[in-house]
Amino acid sequence: MVLELPPELQKYFGREKAFDTILSLKGKVFREQKNRRTLFFEKDGKGYFVKIHRGVGWKEILKNLFSLRLPIFGVRNEMRAIRRLEDLGVDTLKMVGFGIRGIAPAWLDSFIITEALENTLSLEDFCRTWPSDPPDFSLKLSIVKKVAEIARRLHQNGVNHRDFYICHSLLDLTTLNLKDISQGLRIYIIDLHRVQIRNKTPKRWIIKDLAGLFFSSMDIGLTQRDLFRFMREYRGKTLRDILKEEASFWMAVNKRATKLYKKHFCRLPDIYVRIFQA
Repeated sequence: MVLELPPELQKYFGREKAFDTILSLKGKVFREQKNRRTLFFEKDGKGYFVKIHRGVGWKEILKNLFSLRLPIFGVRNEMRAIRRLEDLGVDTLKMVGFGIRGIAPAWLDSFIITEALENTLSLEDFCRTWPSDPPDFSLKLSIVKKVAEIARRLHQNGVNHRDFYICHSLLDLTTLNLKDISQGLRIYIIDLHRVQIRNKTPKRWIIKDLAGLFFSSMDIGLTQRDLFRFMREYRGKTLRDILKEEASFWMAVNKRATKLYKKHFCRLPDIYVRIFQA
């Protein structure tokens, strides 16, 4: 068994029974599946999130493998992803504790504790009213460029998220008060348990990530110019060169994103017809 807790939590959970105590914690549940649970709790007025993984059993592992999906074994992958994003200078969760118990992957129990991100709001919620109440241009531009910068930094360094939707990007609301928002804007990337890390990110996984971003942004009032701004920032090239050299790549992103939208909403998004029109 591996267990690491900061002193401020050790005094509540102790050492001998800390693992079982944390696995049975009570709090506000944010997500619950048959083998994973994420909940919020407070100690000394400070908020934390704990993500708990229980063993899934060999049947579930074989089911995933036969479906060509890589099973997620506990919190190790998320811990590795947090550390990698920190190394890359990408804002993410701050890990303060973790525990891993067991050897066999099918029966592994584990947890990870992170500090709650205060004064944040997902981009999905923050941008929800943009179609009817457009934001200040400089704010929208800063957000578009920041998201593109994050995506570029991840993909150029062998990282892909696999659930790269704007609901998993948390905007630090305190940075909205800065004089130069373009320089100080902070966006935290969360929900990292399916992140993949390699020496080089395969093209198909880059397309999947970008399609997820595009799909989840289709109803927030973005324009063709906003998409082009994203593409320029992401590639670090002129738009002319991007459209000349990478048209097939971006059409693949568009096709996958539109397919996702049609699957969820059974119709084409309004923005679909504007993407690559002159």
